[in-house]
Amino acid sequence: MNFNELNQLRPDLAFIAHWVAPNSAVLDVGCGDGVMLDYLQTDKACQGYGIEIDDDKVLSCAKRGVQVIQQDMENGLALFDDQAFETVLCLSSLQMMKNVEGLLTDIARVGREAIVSFPNFAYWPHRVALLRGRMPVSKSLPYEWYDTPNLRCATIGDFAELANSVGLEVLECVALHDGEPINWLPNWRGSLAVFRLRRKA
Repeated sequence: MNFNELNQLRPDLAFIAHWVAPNSAVLDVGCGDGVMLDYLQTDKACQGYGIEIDDDKVLSCAKRGVQVIQQDMENGLALFDDQAFETVLCLSSLQMMKNVEGLLTDIARVGREAIVSFPNFAYWPHRVALLRGRMPVSKSLPYEWYDTPNLRCATIGDFAELANSVGLEVLECVALHDGEPINWLPNWRGSLAVFRLRRKA
């Protein structure tokens, strides 16, 4: 898969991919159908693994030639050594975890750097929906309140505070909308928050 193909499928992943160094070891936690690892392997010569629990998504990964471990992320990353990967990705899946703090700490343990993305609950249409007395439904939060896999709702400020409390340094923070960075009022206008992190020295 080349960059243009990735950009057409997932512009958010295309933006995030520039933070991953070529020829690096990558772990993608909650890798979904494996599209990101497919791109990183073929276009940036990265090596690594995906972790995914869903049967259909594991099969999609295998069809793409992505090495995937079928495992529940809630069980942690104990099978990996400290600093085993240059980069650990957790893209649009952290908000589905019960123990966000524990998983984030484990991600920081196994990777020299981490890239985490999640729907920004402070995005302005979400705020408007709440003012109207309804739970938000949007492109970044596409589920109704009763069938959503998302257990946690966070804003950019919330996550920055959590990262600091578990000993992580924020290297970069970007708000995206349709894969494009939002520079003006990012916490209002960005539908997806993306953080690049590392453990504090």
